[in-house]
Order: sequence, then C-alpha cells, then structure tokens
Amino acid sequence: MSRTIYVIYGKDAETMTDNLLSAYGLERKIEGKESFVLKPNLVTASLPDNGATTHTEIIEAIIKRLHRCGKKNITIAESSWVGASTEEAMRRLGYHDIARKYDVKLLDIKKDKFRKAEYDGVQIELSESVLNADFVINLPVLKGHCQTKMTSAMKNLKGCISDRSKRDFHRWGLMKPIAALNALITPSLTIVDSICGDLDFEEGGTPVETDRMMLSEDPIALDVLGASLMGYTPEEIPYITIGAAYRNVSTKLDDIDIVTLNKPEKGNAKPKGTTARLARYTDPDQACSACYASLIHAIKRLDEDGGIGRLAGKRIAVGQGWRGKESEIGSGACCKCAKHSVQGCPPSASDILSMLKKL
Repeated sequence: MSRTIYVIYGKDAETMTDNLLSAYGLERKIEGKESFVLKPNLVTASLPDNGATTHTEIIEAIIKRLHRCGKKNITIAESSWVGASTEEAMRRLGYHDIARKYDVKLLDIKKDKFRKAEYDGVQIELSESVLNADFVINLPVLKGHCQTKMTSAMKNLKGCISDRSKRDFHRWGLMKPIAALNALITPSLTIVDSICGDLDFEEGGTPVETDRMMLSEDPIALDVLGASLMGYTPEEIPYITIGAAYRNVSTKLDDIDIVTLNKPEKGNAKPKGTTARLARYTDPDQACSACYASLIHAIKRLDEDGGIGRLAGKRIAVGQGWRGKESEIGSGACCKCAKHSVQGCPPSASDILSMLKKL
C-alpha cells in the first residue's frame, strides 16, 4: 500500500477529482477489477455545502472515469447514522438521479447482509457487499466530530457496518473499534472531500471553506494529515495511533510523501456563525480558502484550550494582500514580513497553533 498523498486545491470538485485520479493513475490500478463500491459520507440528509456530506460532483466524476475504462458494475453504498434514514439522505442529495443517469446501483447498507469478523477482541458485523467488491473507493469528508474531534478516512468506514455494531462502537468508546474496523476493511482508494467541512460537528452547520481534496491508498496517512490540518496531533485522536500500531506504520507527517498538484486559489472567505466569531481575530486580505481555514481551525483549538485571551486586541494577518507588508502576527508564506509568523502555503493548523501558543 502506497503512503503517497496527492493534494489538489480549487472549487470545481469534478475537475479536481479527475485530476487526482490522473495523478494516481487509476486506469492501471483497476486492471482486472470488475465490481466497484463507492462509499460516500451521508451521515444525515444534509447538503454538502453545510459541511457534512460528500459533494455529488465527486461521485459523478469517478463514475464517468470508470465508465471510460469500461467498468459498469458500480454500486454507491452507505449507511447513515443510527436513527437517520439513508434513503432520505440519498433522495435529498440527488443520488437516485445519479443512479438513473449513469445506470449504477444504490445500496442502503442498513439493509445489506453482514458477515461477522473480529480483530483484537472487537467483534464487528461487516457489509458483505463491501467485502465482496473488487475495488472500494472511500469518499469521506474531513470535518470535526463531537466525540472523536475529527472524522475523515478511517471513521467513514463506520458506514460499512450494521447499526448494531455502530451502537457497540459507542458503547466501547469508538477509538479501538474504529482502528479494528480499519484492520478488517482496507479500501482500495480513499478520496477526501475537504472542499468544506464542519468546524466541530459531524452533522454540519458550521462549514469552513477549504477548497481542497486529497487522495491516497492509505487512510491512516490521510488521517495523520487531516489531523494536522485541523490543529490536532495523531495522539489526540487515538484511533489513528491505535490503527497505526496495528499496521506497524508511522504517524509522523515527515514519513508520508505528500504531492501537491497545484497552489490554492486567491479569494476572500466569508465566515458565518461560530466561524465569524473566531474570524474577529483575523485580518484577511485576498486570503485563499485553504490558508484561511487552517487559521480558523488553529484559533478554534486555541479557544478550546482556554488560550484565546492571548489574542485580545490582536488580529492575525493572512492572505496574498499582505505580501511585503509588516504586521505583528501573520499566517502563511504571504505574511513572512510579520514580526511573528508561521510559513507554509498553506500552513497546517497545528503549526499555526504552535506559533500562537508561543506568543
């Protein structure tokens, strides 16, 4: 399994997906594969722009690419969280239209047959349709989570199990069960939708625009990067470190090959709600969404740690409009003239947080 991560920035999800698949070399990877499962995040019937669910343009781009390769046996499979209707989520988000347009199957995993499996003492009921597929593409959203802090590649596989197992996961504390699940099911490919993800809640409502997508064969590597982008260490999200121990792989970013296909686009973010409150500590000028989102996540982490008072009366410069200009605090390569700054294009929230804590 390759630990290379491809990263792309932009606003056109379909084109971004196609470019990621080209960089990855999808055609060569699927030679001899006949059955495909696409596993989006449809935790609830919330629109993608709300920060909770996978953008359907990504789904369509993958289906078109598979069709061009002559692959027709394609299933979109998902199971919304316990108490929510997968059917309602699929209906509201237009999945029935996609199924008719491209002649693909829809599967509510809640209604699937399950196969019992066990790893490190954790018993799980796994979807037979997912287990039987030749090639599984995991399509999570990078966003906050009220219990695990973050959800992305590894946790999205929770939609591949029975509702009974989902209840067990919560009873067992989520962390070890999620790691065990990833030891039992390894997707062939994961594409992370980080176009906009919720700041701290898996159901959406406080979206932060990031205009970014990521692709890798390694869900653990993707979650290591995702944690850093949201201002966390892998140790703060134990299912990452447990899963890495199961596979005997590193959780250090330096041990992961990150290939960036382009640079973030210039723009000015327009925060709302909780994000707008945190934005009071920023001074954006032509800030790219990815750079601005990293700063917002860092300020959010600082707020959670009780350190937001450090920023009283201060605003953090961010964006291309700050090139060559002096400021007290700056975030990103464009703000290198600031008295205190962190480099990167864009920098991670973890690096920004470290800089803010040193002030």
